[in-house]
Amino acid sequence: MIDRLRDKAIWRFGVVFLAFALVFSLAGCAAEEPAEEPAAEEPVAEEPIETTDLILASTTSTQDSGLFDVLIPAFEEAHPEYKVNVIAVGTGEALELGQNKDADVLLVHAKAKEEAFVADGYGTERRDVMYNDFIIVGPPADPAGIKGGTVADALKKISDSGATFISRGDDSGTHTAEKALWEKSAIKPAGAWYNSAGKGMGDVLTMASEMGGYTLTDRATYLNMKNDLQLEILCEGDTVLFNQYGVIPVTDATNMEGAQAFADWIVSDEAQTIIGEYGVEKFGAPLFFPNAQ
Repeated sequence: MIDRLRDKAIWRFGVVFLAFALVFSLAGCAAEEPAEEPAAEEPVAEEPIETTDLILASTTSTQDSGLFDVLIPAFEEAHPEYKVNVIAVGTGEALELGQNKDADVLLVHAKAKEEAFVADGYGTERRDVMYNDFIIVGPPADPAGIKGGTVADALKKISDSGATFISRGDDSGTHTAEKALWEKSAIKPAGAWYNSAGKGMGDVLTMASEMGGYTLTDRATYLNMKNDLQLEILCEGDTVLFNQYGVIPVTDATNMEGAQAFADWIVSDEAQTIIGEYGVEKFGAPLFFPNAQ
């Protein structure tokens, strides 16, 4: 009897011991197992912005000056919905592209023609953007002796001496200004010395450098190409050399919204700051001076 009670007590003790051991074992396992981390949320992929083409017709001088290399990326960053395609031609051809609806917005520099363009209904508005000046450049030897004189004196000396002069000859803003200067000086340029190139500003500067001739150019393009040219500034600072640029959205353009967005942006504080700073680091002075109203 005693042995049976003893065996029963031992059995009960063993059961209780095993139960406690099982409990502590399970608790240890639970403590060792790391808590499940919540499933990471899948990142939501941003839908790519759909872009539309915006055709900007502008002058070879703004293109050759390098301004568009900083201005266009800044606009596209501010307005990623547009991709700008630049057509760099003379102002006359740019206005014609606008008239034919082959461009959405214009950035040109022949103010009287621009105002007539808008008055005739081809553009919705015209706004000043920036200005710089024209200069007459020529070979360092200056065979016509024009250095330091007025524009009228310079053109007379070039004409009288028969020194080589390269004209844009492309109905550009620069060509328009040049023709006005000859007329103001009461000179009709003609003869073997007067060469009508029918080319953009960069090409004309290269021609003048190679031929040892004179030409009228915007200051920005000249400074940007100066190191590759055998040309010096010989006539500058005359009030008749002022060179104003304007922006015009084309009436009923293919991309009217983009045209207006560009026109509004280029006269904004952001764009005007970019324009005013362009060239300062390299040349010590801006190549264009912002003057949007």
